[in-house]
Amino acid sequence: MDASPAGGAGARAAALPDAVAAKYDRLRAVLGALDRTLVAFSGGVDSSFLLRAAHEALGDRVVALTTVSPTNPEEDTATAIALAERLGVEHVVIEADELAIPSYAANPVNRCYFCKDALYAICAAHARERGIATIVDGVNADDLQDYRPGLRAAEEHGTRHPLVEVGLTKAEIRMLSRRLGLPTWDKPASPCLSSRFPYGTEITHERLRMVAAAEAAVRAHGFREVRVRFHGDVARIEVPAAMLSRFADPGLRAAIAAGVRAAGFRHVTLDLEGFRSGSLNAHLPARAGEAFRGS
Repeated sequence: MDASPAGGAGARAAALPDAVAAKYDRLRAVLGALDRTLVAFSGGVDSSFLLRAAHEALGDRVVALTTVSPTNPEEDTATAIALAERLGVEHVVIEADELAIPSYAANPVNRCYFCKDALYAICAAHARERGIATIVDGVNADDLQDYRPGLRAAEEHGTRHPLVEVGLTKAEIRMLSRRLGLPTWDKPASPCLSSRFPYGTEITHERLRMVAAAEAAVRAHGFREVRVRFHGDVARIEVPAAMLSRFADPGLRAAIAAGVRAAGFRHVTLDLEGFRSGSLNAHLPARAGEAFRGS
């Protein structure tokens, strides 16, 4: 692996396990064998790492494409734009609105399929226009163990998952990202805002705005990782379990409640189980998850 990180000396502190370094070497080989390549780039941990590796392997033969949508947190778009500029990668930003897709807005259990289908269609159209042969995304090996209906859309559009091809996990991607000096190495997971809605609850622009504003109100008090789950008039706040004790402060509770109500909710609740990624998937029938998981 290249020992020259993009960041400061702290990124060089820990030695990489041999198995992780070998996976990175395989990733560079996989990417280096490609012709012109388009990276579906969200600005998250995985796609940022993939873009860095692709740029190292392919140079100016790589193009990043980001879609800007009401369902995406604004800070993710800002991160994507800043990182592509920092890496010196050509970056295409395209407006999109998944809510224009009735099957998406209705929020069925396979909602993510319709989102990814639209994303990969945009990527494919741009790739054809530019004569780009391959589309890749940041799906990692851990994602195959989760409920990911969007994987079917990727398969249908011929999108490749290089991180899966070499077996890189989320923890390994964070480790390598830190080594490479990427500012996203410890970025909290940031799925689209639609993930805050129970399946079957219609998603609208106004409801997305409410959730985004409520989460911003909680983060303003020092909570780096937060979800505000939408339950009609009720906002259910999830923060890491280790942070729950902060809510013993009546002043903090009052300030957060006021901020969340200002976003449009009438009632504000705190989930005593703490933050759980994909907590709204917990009530899915097992067979529904299997039907869309992918292989």
